[in-house]
Amino acid sequence: MRLTTKGRFAVTAMIDLAMRQHSGPVTLAAISQRQNISLSYLEQLFGKLRRHELVDSVRGPGGGYSLARLARNVTVADIIFAVDEPLDATSCGGKHDCTSGRDGKSGKCMTHELWTTLNRKMVDYLDSVSLQDLVDQQRLRQLQEASKAAQGCSTVRMERGAGETATAVSAVAADATV
Repeated sequence: MRLTTKGRFAVTAMIDLAMRQHSGPVTLAAISQRQNISLSYLEQLFGKLRRHELVDSVRGPGGGYSLARLARNVTVADIIFAVDEPLDATSCGGKHDCTSGRDGKSGKCMTHELWTTLNRKMVDYLDSVSLQDLVDQQRLRQLQEASKAAQGCSTVRMERGAGETATAVSAVAADATV
């Protein structure tokens, strides 16, 4: 059981869209470039996302895609199921006929309930994570990376000399607020 690139790319593209839609519709070409996902693949995925009413499209100049609902009202499960991503750990596809005995009778394999329970827990978890949660995590990560970069800059500047320390600290503080 694995989440394929279809589900991974759909979630990644939706995070990208949610982070940038405040300035208008987002083009698939821009998402493709930023996330290194094939444009034709994104077109297929967004067709499915649109049919499931997760995104809206705007045609023409200045067109692109925007979220059809608030990010807090879209779950990872919504996205994955919209692009037809199977999340099934059972070998029978949930059909309850995992085994076929020598007598020709079919039935459940010995681990069927284990995998069925895992399926439910996966769906419950993915349904508990909103697109907004992922956007917030990404923004926090970007802030942390910017802060580390600023700290790295201040360390380099402070090593120049004691007389330049105050200037370096001021410059880093100004960079961090921008």
